[in-house]
Amino acid sequence: MNEQRPIRAKSGANQEGTSAHNRRVIIDALRVNGALSRADLARATGLTKQAVSNLVETLESEGLVASEDLVRKGRGQPSTPYRLVANGAYAIGLQIDRHVSRVIVVDLVGNILARATARVPPRSPEEGAEVVLDLLAGVRTEFAAGRPDAEARIAGIGVAMPGPFGVEIADDSLWLMQAWQSFPLLDRLAAGTGLAVSLQNDAAACATAERMVGAAHGLDHVVCIYVGYGIGAGLILGGELYGGANGNAGEIGMVLLGGPGDPTPLEHRASIASLYAMVDIDPADPGQFAKLETLVQAGDRRVAAWIDRAAHDLRLAVHTAETLFDPQTVILSSSVPGSLMPKLMAAIEPLRPSLSPTASRAIPRLRLGMTDPWAVAIGAAADPIRRAFDPSFSAILKRQGE
Repeated sequence: MNEQRPIRAKSGANQEGTSAHNRRVIIDALRVNGALSRADLARATGLTKQAVSNLVETLESEGLVASEDLVRKGRGQPSTPYRLVANGAYAIGLQIDRHVSRVIVVDLVGNILARATARVPPRSPEEGAEVVLDLLAGVRTEFAAGRPDAEARIAGIGVAMPGPFGVEIADDSLWLMQAWQSFPLLDRLAAGTGLAVSLQNDAAACATAERMVGAAHGLDHVVCIYVGYGIGAGLILGGELYGGANGNAGEIGMVLLGGPGDPTPLEHRASIASLYAMVDIDPADPGQFAKLETLVQAGDRRVAAWIDRAAHDLRLAVHTAETLFDPQTVILSSSVPGSLMPKLMAAIEPLRPSLSPTASRAIPRLRLGMTDPWAVAIGAAADPIRRAFDPSFSAILKRQGE
């Protein structure tokens, strides 16, 4: 007797007016599990076989789903698996950080198709917006070459910037990119590109990337701590990215640590900016990662001291995240490639005891995620796809009385 493999899927709704939600459920199930038959989809989502057949037929006609070869299981009738079509949709991700902008194009399943970088002036968004628009235009031209219908299938542009958003600071703070935050960037980009534009903070974008193609793939309850020039946490709660009332949920880097007389934000103690200050590396230097890796490999005492302090503080941050959100796992991600983050991970262990159960865990409490300068840009690109295709509770909500 053949055992059926477990299928991860959101529940559909066999009610009138829920077709938009149900199509998202089908797409999400195929993205998480790979190719599935109509019977598999019906069993996993709770939708009727007829509803699944209608949805699959519609998605196939739209170029989002394609059939594979027949599969025979035991003595039963052969079934036809269906998979997502990678070039069924595309999205553009734009990361704007203190000194650099990164643009990337991905397809529906997260394959990277084009990317480019440019220096941006941290305190001149008017000038920087023109740099970004030129960068976007160049990447779109490269991406569209040989893809005649590519432009029509772009879901939008996702933008990621350091948070928190909307915080009133008396002076022009480079740390918070205050000048960029007060600039009408989204309107300028929408007008200059003709595409829908959305914004999230860099930690949320990194969590989106982890959920699409990384360590959070297939998980519904995750806290992703992003260690970059600052520190933030992306929150995936109940399978959905949680942003909070002002888009500032997860700003764990602003949590105060230290003694009662000298509380210091976590990101001033454990961020890459704090490490660069200790080892005298310019964050605007194109060779910054190579220089840092040389120091790490050489066992530089300043790097070792930073790892010890950062590990202590991040161990507290993991404990706090577990206590507040009860996640399946906490993921540590970073924009820094190389061996720094594995060393930091090792120093964080062992974790403090927490409310998180340990007896029957299938997933470690702490996992290493992406360590890639492009992680935030990938997540920014994943956001328009998430908005267009991921199932969410809001997709089936109706006003009371409707």
